[in-house]
Amino acid sequence: MFDFSELRKKGRTWKSLSKAEKREARWGYGFIGLWVIGFLLFYFLPMIASLGFSLLDFTLGAPDKIRFVGLANWQRLLFQDATVWKSLAVTFKFALISLPISMASSFFLAVLLNSEHLWAKPIFRTLFFAPSIIPFIAVIIIWMGVLNPATGWLNGIIEGLTGLDVQNPNGLQWLDKPSLIYFALTFMALWGIGGAMIINLAGLQGVPTDLYDAAKIDGASWGRRLFSVTIPMMTPVIFYNLVIGIVQILQYFVVPFVLNEGSGYPNGATMFYNVWFYKQSFSFQNMGYGAALAWFLFIIAMIITLILFGTSRYWVYYAGERR
Repeated sequence: MFDFSELRKKGRTWKSLSKAEKREARWGYGFIGLWVIGFLLFYFLPMIASLGFSLLDFTLGAPDKIRFVGLANWQRLLFQDATVWKSLAVTFKFALISLPISMASSFFLAVLLNSEHLWAKPIFRTLFFAPSIIPFIAVIIIWMGVLNPATGWLNGIIEGLTGLDVQNPNGLQWLDKPSLIYFALTFMALWGIGGAMIINLAGLQGVPTDLYDAAKIDGASWGRRLFSVTIPMMTPVIFYNLVIGIVQILQYFVVPFVLNEGSGYPNGATMFYNVWFYKQSFSFQNMGYGAALAWFLFIIAMIITLILFGTSRYWVYYAGERR
């Protein structure tokens, strides 16, 4: 598609374009116009409507009793509803545990699958990616069995390796103890790292091989090449996965809701922010307050994203970039 700012710099106008250039420009604006229309209708306008709902007392069960309450929902959210801050604390605590493990696992799995010494690479890549396309409801049901304290495979493996008596109803209760629940949820998250692994694998295959050849000539070991060549060249991909991972964890909902029907069991440890948002919006049908909760989450995600982009220039390396 033509860049008309460049055309203006050159003193050219629409009338000065040839028929072929005009036809190509129309096709370009036609295709992008469809996206703009879809964005306005299905994203931007609903967002503006939800911002308006956040200023209303709007209950689905009584749509005829809508009334304007101004910033009352926001005042309740910020100063009166303690569950909001508890759910945010739960969400960020889980992020601190799960996100580093998931990102490191997907990265080093991609490194292993990209190794020149690995045979049958397509088979292994397919096997590691396949679990990520399984419906997550089925994954949760599977892991509920795996993490069962009396009959689950995980406790059985731990007992077999250590000799500790943990495979019994009072053993390691992964889904019933607040101190273990986040590790259990992380195990489930690792089941779906295939997507991040593929992105890392694509990034690894884009690292110039001459950098590795030069490092080998200098006598660099595998670990030295990893930390001096691979990781620096992969920082744009790592940054992308970090942003996507944070946004996904802020929206974390399906697993805790299916596990405990949004009750927050055990002891409020699974009352994630999105679970509380769902309960307010659809269980209690308080759409006005739910809209305020949604916008508050959007603001938090935006602030974190801006901080990440602002600090990325200190650690993200782009090839050909001048510093």
